[in-house]
Amino acid sequence: MKVFILQRVSAVALVIFMTLHMVVVHFPVRDLEFSEVFANRMSQPVWQGMYILFLLTVLVHGLAGAYMVLTDVGSVAKYKKSLAWVAIGLGVIYFIYGAMTILSFRGIA
Repeated sequence: MKVFILQRVSAVALVIFMTLHMVVVHFPVRDLEFSEVFANRMSQPVWQGMYILFLLTVLVHGLAGAYMVLTDVGSVAKYKKSLAWVAIGLGVIYFIYGAMTILSFRGIA
């Protein structure tokens, strides 16, 4: 039941993050190049924090969904604990890699 609720909460957060991303990056106020908008946003700590939360939400939602689907399969259900640890491990690895990528952005010179 906890995974079910986590999946629903992360879905609501994803809608908020995706809307914010689309409005800010893809529909700028004036005519700008995508690379300019993205580079300027990603060099600011507030936006980096927002994108790290976005990354975390995507990972939680995707891995929780995959876990729920796999544990519904009868022959795989006996490996629930192992699947949970694999999902957590993958989530940590992907989060570290993604966060390092986000934090590596610098502003346009």
